[in-house]
Amino acid sequence: MNKSVTFLLTSLLMVLGLSACDSSTQTSSAESSTGAPEQSMTDQAETASTEAAMPATLADILAAQPDDVVARYTYRNPEQTLNFFGIEPGMTVVEALPGGGWYSKLLLPYLGSDGELIGANYPVSMYELFGWSEERLAKAASWTTDWPITAKGWVEGDTANVSAFVLGDLAEEQKGTADAVLLIRALHNLARFEADHGHLSAALGNVFDVLKPGGIVGVVQHAAPDSADDAWANGSRGYLKQAFVIEQMQAAGFEYVSASDINANPQDLPGAEDSVWRLPPTLAGSKDDAERAAAMQAIGESNRMTLKFMKPTA
Repeated sequence: MNKSVTFLLTSLLMVLGLSACDSSTQTSSAESSTGAPEQSMTDQAETASTEAAMPATLADILAAQPDDVVARYTYRNPEQTLNFFGIEPGMTVVEALPGGGWYSKLLLPYLGSDGELIGANYPVSMYELFGWSEERLAKAASWTTDWPITAKGWVEGDTANVSAFVLGDLAEEQKGTADAVLLIRALHNLARFEADHGHLSAALGNVFDVLKPGGIVGVVQHAAPDSADDAWANGSRGYLKQAFVIEQMQAAGFEYVSASDINANPQDLPGAEDSVWRLPPTLAGSKDDAERAAAMQAIGESNRMTLKFMKPTA
């Protein structure tokens, strides 16, 4: 082979080699600057999915509530109260007398899709004792069907399953299914009608039955002064004595665990003619009396006992 041909072949091989090196360098450089693009996108998608699936914290849920709800945290202390009772995401929780959903709207997102919120209402026979109209009684009669639908519409996203029952009429399949029961300002009317109709004992019997062994009952109740007359503190004015509540819960089979002053308000000192509804938010008797309304607002919401009980494990 002559020198010219050898020189041309050598030059061609050098060009091809440089071209390959440039291509390899460019690829390596691109990979080092961007990483592995497909893998990075997958990781990002998985991270976003994980973040989306994470339930909101209780603090986040509380912070997202409307101003009128947040304004009542001073007296209702929902974060401290739920923590004291040990309520956690994924639990099955019974909320007695959920009403318009003040606590329900916190519990639904907090319990999350792995949890369940079960509403428990007074029986129609008890509402009849209030002198309700036929129309209101008819709505109460369909409450176990209507309330879950309404409650599911209160909160969007990753929320708990919802069901309901009437106190005194717990279905057999519901027994032993709940981790906790919340009796928040729900006991005074039951106690009021206990002597003649047995509503308190029937309700507490259901509370005991619906709980799993070791399940918790959280009580928040308007607290009568220890010095108050027992007849006055029978629930008709909204107040019950703490000793009475503990006695009734123990008689129903529960173990007393502990008490907290989370929801105490020492400024609430009711007189013999007073009811709890004189205070905010109801302000009964203050409609045309601005001075009285201001005095009640200065007291704030009622003094409340906060008690924790447990269903025995054996």
